[in-house]
Amino acid sequence: MRIISGEFGGRRLKAVPGQNTRPTTDKIKESLFNILGGYFDGGVMLDMYSGSGAVAIEAVSRGMDRAFLFENNRLAQKTIEQNIEITKSPEQFHLKRQNVKQGLKTIASDPAFEPFELVFMDPPYRLQEIVKDIEQLQELNLLSSDCVIVCEVDKEVQLPERILEFEQYKLVEYGITALVFFDRASDEEEA
Repeated sequence: MRIISGEFGGRRLKAVPGQNTRPTTDKIKESLFNILGGYFDGGVMLDMYSGSGAVAIEAVSRGMDRAFLFENNRLAQKTIEQNIEITKSPEQFHLKRQNVKQGLKTIASDPAFEPFELVFMDPPYRLQEIVKDIEQLQELNLLSSDCVIVCEVDKEVQLPERILEFEQYKLVEYGITALVFFDRASDEEEA
């Protein structure tokens, strides 16, 4: 597993030991960022269910100002810390050692908070609550007006076309995995 491109490109990342996490493969990660346009001009990223932290690190490497990473598995937290050290830019990463639901409430209560422009969700397949997570992000006003949400799921998982203000605009399959992309619905433009 490696950082594919950008400021930290080429550096090798550690994987979480054991079988409790499913790391996003380099192929899927590269495709994800190609679909998003490759590079970013600043912004804040949220990596929910972060695992090794590889997606957040890739986003910052490609131009995001900083990333928030949620992970409550201790082995994964240790791996994220090691991977953040590899970047030599720890100030750009905020590891939250708590469950997503409570952590989002904490972030929403921070007066200095800036809305997320990119959200990546890769929950454990057996615990997928993506619809509830996207609803909570919207209810807490944590998403920028041009936010993109990307969900990595088992390809058998059928997410709704629309979740409150966000609608699916792309679905790409890679073997048993799918990436589902959401952005804000364009209802205002159609009216």
